[in-house]
Amino acid sequence: REWEYCVQYRETSFEFVSRLMEQEGIYYYFRHEQSRHVLVLSDAYGAHTTAPGYGSVPYYPLEDQMRERDHVYDWHLAQEVQPGSLALNDYDFKRPSARLEVRSSVSRSHSNADHPLYDYPGEYVQTGDGEQYARNRIEAIQTQYERVQLRTNARGLGAGHLFKMTGYPRDDQNREYLIIGARYAVSQEAYETGSGGDLQYDSDLECIDAGQAFRPMPTTIKPIVQGPQTAMVVGPKGEEIWTDQYGRVKVHFYWDRHDQSNENSSCWIRVSQSWAGKNWGHIQIPRIGQEVIVSFLEGDPDRPIITGRVYNAEQTVPYDLPANATQSGIKSRSSKGGTPANFNEIRMEDKKGEEQLFIHAEKNQDIEVENDETHWVGHDRTKTIDHDETVHVKHDRTETVDNNETITIGVDRTEQVGNNETITIGVNRTESVGSNESITIGANRTESVGSNETITIGSNRTESVGADERITIGANRTESVGSNETITIGSNRTESVGSNESVDIGANQTTSIGRNESRSVGQNRSTSVGQSDSLDVGKHFSLNAGDSITLVTGSASITMKKDGTIVISGKNITLDGSGAINVKASKNVVVKGQKILQN
Repeated sequence: REWEYCVQYRETSFEFVSRLMEQEGIYYYFRHEQSRHVLVLSDAYGAHTTAPGYGSVPYYPLEDQMRERDHVYDWHLAQEVQPGSLALNDYDFKRPSARLEVRSSVSRSHSNADHPLYDYPGEYVQTGDGEQYARNRIEAIQTQYERVQLRTNARGLGAGHLFKMTGYPRDDQNREYLIIGARYAVSQEAYETGSGGDLQYDSDLECIDAGQAFRPMPTTIKPIVQGPQTAMVVGPKGEEIWTDQYGRVKVHFYWDRHDQSNENSSCWIRVSQSWAGKNWGHIQIPRIGQEVIVSFLEGDPDRPIITGRVYNAEQTVPYDLPANATQSGIKSRSSKGGTPANFNEIRMEDKKGEEQLFIHAEKNQDIEVENDETHWVGHDRTKTIDHDETVHVKHDRTETVDNNETITIGVDRTEQVGNNETITIGVNRTESVGSNESITIGANRTESVGSNETITIGSNRTESVGADERITIGANRTESVGSNETITIGSNRTESVGSNESVDIGANQTTSIGRNESRSVGQNRSTSVGQSDSLDVGKHFSLNAGDSITLVTGSASITMKKDGTIVISGKNITLDGSGAINVKASKNVVVKGQKILQN
């Protein structure tokens, strides 16, 4: 197994290595040779051999004087009831729903052989590792099931050797054993009174059946971190934020004398957040250089977790203290390369009488409201936009101003109404256009003025109606044109005046009709020309009166009546024809004068 993170903490190097080997099921013994001592690491039967010349060792009772060879003379067998199964469990945050429980058991013949044990955490995230740990621990427990304590004078036997017992009265004990412990006693009798000076050698050996897998008991205690620590967030040179897909960071522990305070200083460490849901919640990644509070799951130095953040003399608070003790909030820093002037911020001022909520967006601010939004401002509201503003209301909009409204537009304004527009003004309205105004109405327009309307145009006005225009005036209308007026009608024009109409033209009037003109006067008509009147007809001229026609100038007149009577009255009457003059009557022709002259 490759450990993601493993530290030596408040322990010697020997203790550190020992507890790791115990966890992995590795043990060691020494092989003593003529010129050297060899340390042997083992985790299986195959690493053991018999000592040269000691493949089998006989048993001789202590009272038996047959001592022609090395032998065993004292033998004690002990058995203990041990748990027969072990279950381990753990948790992997990368697979939070995964079931990681594993179980291992050793079969025994007695009735309590299946007594179980359970432990958490098992210190693994892969079930394969967990199964191996469970097997190692149950085998270590079962090593206590049967032990043999013996005494021998066999000088070649030691820990790690295999040997076969022979000659013991109980035949079931004559089998192969693995020596798992040895204690030696050597004495020189030459210093005893009356002794012959022989060298005495004895050893006490502890053995197990060679068929029982040996695992060391986890006797080396793993250090426990007694409380939280602080550390500094680190990462590669040139980076300001260093994280992975889980929001984890790396830290430099202040007690670590060897790391370089970079991305290799620690494992990825999870960061506690105030809210953590499925694609929702709160997140704030600690940045390089910040000081964080690190706790350890179950006090395990190999399992750190960041549970808080603290300021220090280099990473100082965002608001000067204690002067701004009433201020709280969130203030970030733009990255990469941000300065103290580049930040997003939500700040609350709680000083009595100066309460404020301040929001600052370093660049863009986007607000989404899925349903309704209500704003209430108790006093004034000021809104300043340094560039453009676009407001898009997809349905209706109601804007109510209980008092006055002033809209000032520095340059142009375009207002487009896709359908109808109704503007209701309770009293007066003054609209002043400093230069040009263009109003385009795609369909109908109705403008109703309950009282007076005054339109003053300082220069020119052009009014274009693409189809029909109807102007209805309930009472009087006065239209005054200070200079010229030109009215161009592309097709027909009908003007209806319900009562009187008076047209007063201060100078000249010219009326040009491209085709026909028809005038209908319901009753009388009177035309007064101050000087001359000229009527020029290109072709035919027809004058028709129902009763009579009278042409009068001074004392001369011509009268024509509907019965056919024509009366020409005047002082001198001359009939002058460049051709013939014919006088014809169906009755008499009467010529009366003082004299009648003919040629």
